[in-house]
Amino acid sequence: MSNEVLSQSEIDALLSAISAGEMDAEQLRKEDRAKKVKVYDFKRALRFSKDQIRSLTRIHENFARLLTTHLSAQLRTYVQISVASVDQIPYEEFIRSIPNMTFLNIIEVPPLAGRVLFELNPQVAYAMLDRRLGGTGSSVNKVDTLTEIETKLITDLVEKSLDSFEEAWSSVAKMKPQLSDFEVNPQFLQMVSPNETVVVVSLTTQIGDVKGMINICLPHVVLEPIVSKLSMHYWMQSTKKEPTSEETELLKKRVYTAELPIVAELGRAKITIEDFLSLGNEDVICLDQSIGQPLTIKVNHIPKFKAQAGKIGRKMAVQVLEKLTGGESDEQ
Repeated sequence: MSNEVLSQSEIDALLSAISAGEMDAEQLRKEDRAKKVKVYDFKRALRFSKDQIRSLTRIHENFARLLTTHLSAQLRTYVQISVASVDQIPYEEFIRSIPNMTFLNIIEVPPLAGRVLFELNPQVAYAMLDRRLGGTGSSVNKVDTLTEIETKLITDLVEKSLDSFEEAWSSVAKMKPQLSDFEVNPQFLQMVSPNETVVVVSLTTQIGDVKGMINICLPHVVLEPIVSKLSMHYWMQSTKKEPTSEETELLKKRVYTAELPIVAELGRAKITIEDFLSLGNEDVICLDQSIGQPLTIKVNHIPKFKAQAGKIGRKMAVQVLEKLTGGESDEQ
């Protein structure tokens, strides 16, 4: 039997058809007993589970957010990037799906083996170029022979975006992505065998009024060493670890050497703004406590001690009489 679950609307339509006599219940039972054959394409070997695909989707949703912020600052215009789809297909199928002339950036991701491919749709790439050259961000749907300056501008934008790619992957794998090559014709690019399974992440990209796609091709050979980390169990498990004795001692030293402001408060007074503006030489301000009362010692603006004023040699000093306790101030 098929394990497909019908929606409520499909169930209602089926019951209505049986009631109206348009469909025979006995015929349905015979069809149900018949063998169901599902076509399987061996060229599209599924090497990643749905759980792993969901993990890849989460990683690249984070990358899309980081890349949106980065390109908005670089291009100084409205940029919106989101994940459109994450699919696993043969490499040959991916190459056939992209334009004959496009912007292909080959990325190495040491220490992982293999290479990753960033494909920038011509609309997106030309909009980036136009903004970097002082234009409004208009685009054309073709790829002409690029000048050295245009090639440098495109590769520079891609290289700077690799920091966002590294950050998005940092929770799963430590990598140092580097741009190794640039190509415009996919027929001249053979990263893996045609039947090799690759994960293609398609990012819907809008730059100003121009919309296009950025495709990221992740070959199986790149993801194979870290495929076990692309699971819900790995994402949910705690990464907290107890600090070592060396780390604890280092933390203590840093705390002990931290500086805090200490103030001995003689007293307080309230005056009006008019009196304040009229203050002059030899004027006296009366405080709210007498000379015989202890001073308040404040540590980081919090009352901590009571003390009396005095001198040590030629320097002013205070002698602590008691520690103040109670409330949140004491806990801090």
